[in-house]
Amino acid sequence: MDSKELLNLIRFVAKAGVSEVKYKTKDFEINIKTPLAGSEAVSYVPQPVAYQAPAAAPVAAPAAAPATETKSESASSDDSKYITIKSPMIGTFYRKPSPDKDVFVNVGSEVKNDTVVCVIEAMKLFNQIEAEVSGKIVKILVDDASPVEYDQPLFLVDPS
Repeated sequence: MDSKELLNLIRFVAKAGVSEVKYKTKDFEINIKTPLAGSEAVSYVPQPVAYQAPAAAPVAAPAAAPATETKSESASSDDSKYITIKSPMIGTFYRKPSPDKDVFVNVGSEVKNDTVVCVIEAMKLFNQIEAEVSGKIVKILVDDASPVEYDQPLFLVDPS
């Protein structure tokens, strides 16, 4: 299973509203648990070696969620004319391609549909996230190196 298929499976599980999905082949096994099950965890188990997600990862995501929810609640009340770029996956948000490089975009940056605005690390894979809209970045809603949830607002874009 490649990373694109894995991300599609995670998106499907998130939208389906189920609490847990287990998928197993002769090469690997994946268990996806959603918040309905009481905890957030994705574990990937190549056969025959078992891999467990670090215990700190599920704990860190919910702890950071209230701060970003507060930002997005205030943003949605007075920034309704803007388009929101949302996270297509669960992972860690990074504004730079690497620590020694410049950020992809800043407030005031012009973006087009194919402009890379950030990367999200999921399971040791760095996924480039494109704007998919044209306009100007007016607000960055997530701090660098923060955990993000599926469909979490990342940026506000003025399309005018």
